[in-house]
Amino acid sequence: MSHPHPELGPPPALPEGGLRVTPLGGLGEIGRNMTVFEYGGRLLVVDCGVLFPEEEQPGVDLILPDFSSVRDRLDDIDGIVLTHGHEDHIGGVPYLLREKPDIPLIGSKLTLALIEAKLQEHRIRPYTLEVAEGHRERIGPFDCEFVAVNHSIPDALAVAVRTPAGMVVHTGDFKMDQLPLDRRLTDLRTFARLGEEGIDLLLSDSTNAEVPGFTPHERDISQVLRQVFAGAQKRIIVASFASHVHRIQQILDAAHEHGRRVAFVGRSMVRNMGIARDLGYLRVPAGLVVDVKALDDLPDDEVVLVCTGSQGEPMAALSRMANRDHQIRIVPGDTVILASSLIPGNENAVYRVINGLTRWGADVVHKGNAKVHVSGHASAGELLYFYNICRPKNLMPVHGEWRHLRANAELGALTGVPKDHIVIAEDGVVVDLVDGRAKIVGKVQAGYVYVDGLSVGDVTETSLKDRRILGEEGIISVFVVVDSSTGKITAGPHIHSRGSGIDDSDFGSVVPKIDEALAKAAQDGVSEPHQIQQLIRRTVGRWVSDNYRRRPMILPVVVEV
Repeated sequence: MSHPHPELGPPPALPEGGLRVTPLGGLGEIGRNMTVFEYGGRLLVVDCGVLFPEEEQPGVDLILPDFSSVRDRLDDIDGIVLTHGHEDHIGGVPYLLREKPDIPLIGSKLTLALIEAKLQEHRIRPYTLEVAEGHRERIGPFDCEFVAVNHSIPDALAVAVRTPAGMVVHTGDFKMDQLPLDRRLTDLRTFARLGEEGIDLLLSDSTNAEVPGFTPHERDISQVLRQVFAGAQKRIIVASFASHVHRIQQILDAAHEHGRRVAFVGRSMVRNMGIARDLGYLRVPAGLVVDVKALDDLPDDEVVLVCTGSQGEPMAALSRMANRDHQIRIVPGDTVILASSLIPGNENAVYRVINGLTRWGADVVHKGNAKVHVSGHASAGELLYFYNICRPKNLMPVHGEWRHLRANAELGALTGVPKDHIVIAEDGVVVDLVDGRAKIVGKVQAGYVYVDGLSVGDVTETSLKDRRILGEEGIISVFVVVDSSTGKITAGPHIHSRGSGIDDSDFGSVVPKIDEALAKAAQDGVSEPHQIQQLIRRTVGRWVSDNYRRRPMILPVVVEV
């Protein structure tokens, strides 16, 4: 197995007749999926998703792939293929199209409908090409064949990309549910045909590579949901991803059976379920879904609310209910169902929400205590089966953290893929397919790009470090007026603290130390405001550390007169 090296430099020019594969997101993380293919000077992008922030990224709304390696080559992009409609695969598209709005989007009917609705909010009208399983389209020099795969959202596709350099198959997210709700199976017959033709490089979903056996059937959840609905005394509140159409269908079916009405809560949930219903992917019995305002006139035991927030997102409806910051108030006897898995890194936020809901008397049903979720990704048994069907000549695990990528690579080796033909890469690592061999040749920039409100890329790691310090240690401001000619203090220092746990009255003992340090500096001819600020910061910082063992942000303000 070949591994990336931290000292990798920029990649050389792509050899004539070679195919270059550059993942810009989704490797070493769950989310932000984006891969760039290059052949003959042209580019094809597969997916462009977002990653959701963790606790150590305060104030960040979304995390995007880094477009810097393709920013100067936007005119070379022949299209963006979208494998399915989850946010971690389409959420970054509006930000890429802001830079060049006429890049064509290629995807299935539901996927394109979801991204078009999202792009309306950004006032972008995209060029789109609708495809379905079995379709074969020429996109620049890339001959793309689309293959049906089963996932936790309808209309998911894998894509086989043919070029003179060879055939590359990108699975997108997939599993092999043999009893899918929509009866749309992962098309193993087509994958077998592609394998017979010869798959030169397979990029395969790694999310569940550590999980033994086979992923349970989606329909297994239905019976559990019926039991929860039958035992619920008051309202039922379900939290799910706003694009999880299959799960919402099961909720609607259970509500219909038990004589309950359903209301969708949250803009994204209302929008996506409306799209799914209009396109026929969501079957809604007449009169079942009502406006949330109509629920006030119904008894609690006839109410179901479907909202976002299953990952503990602070601004989502469920988190706000847990914090008593939502018009819907949790009361004793309510039942809350978290109908999704835990994305790695979100555990603390989710359990905080569960605790908040439980505090107000809700019965919380989640994956930890009931089978209310099954994964949308192939487990180890399915991946072994898949590799034996495809027989790829080279394998590159994608979509997963490092442990998932390595586990997937081991599965590939067990099925006969030579270890020196398995590439474990990470974001930004460039892989070239030349003469039938996939090898790492270099690395491009692929860091995090943070979206904070309306700003994109303005927040840096340094900014986040400052925010963490402010949130954890507080701030101390020191205001001093100095004589511009002598450097001597003419007023102050005035010291104030916020969030540091130090009372303003306690700073009396550090004032003489500041006076002494500035007097000595004045004798030495130090009069530059920046130098004085640094001196104040060191003096106050040392005093705080010695007396309180804390490291707040210290903000000196020096005014010259």
